[in-house]
Amino acid sequence: MKRISFAMLAVVAGLYGCATTDTQDSSTTSSATPSGSQSSGPRTGSAQPPVKMGQSGMSSSAGAQQPDLKRSVYFEFDKYDVKAEYRPLLESHARWLKANPKAKLTIEGNADERGSREYNVALGQRRAETVMKQLVLMGAKADQLEAVSWGEEKPRRSGQDEASWAENRRDDFVAK
Repeated sequence: MKRISFAMLAVVAGLYGCATTDTQDSSTTSSATPSGSQSSGPRTGSAQPPVKMGQSGMSSSAGAQQPDLKRSVYFEFDKYDVKAEYRPLLESHARWLKANPKAKLTIEGNADERGSREYNVALGQRRAETVMKQLVLMGAKADQLEAVSWGEEKPRRSGQDEASWAENRRDDFVAK
């Protein structure tokens, strides 16, 4: 049974990865700096453009467009507090959830590979729950949200350097 579950997870992850387009936000690989050069690692507040509504092309029955769910919230090493630079992103998600009471959102917590598996799963869960609590404080309903942790199991970037680890310390948003 576990074999089937992992196989299904791999297929779903593969399909999700194949569904991207050339117009997708490149926040997962690099970000433009004010001088126009490229830098690696997670995006910072100054280089990140405002959240674009409806980027994913999905809309709800209420008419409000879904926020760009390809964005992530990044964390410092061994921390789970959300930086102020991510407030506009969370507000965008909270507005969308308030406008679409039947919508559901999963917050997937991730950690870099340092630390034990158990520790990283717990850290990823704390990160996802922290974002979930902030969304509830901004007006989303708790029953619309689910916090899960992948720990170190879904790295976005491989490598044994700070830039890779920083890219993997994140929460991702997945609409259900």
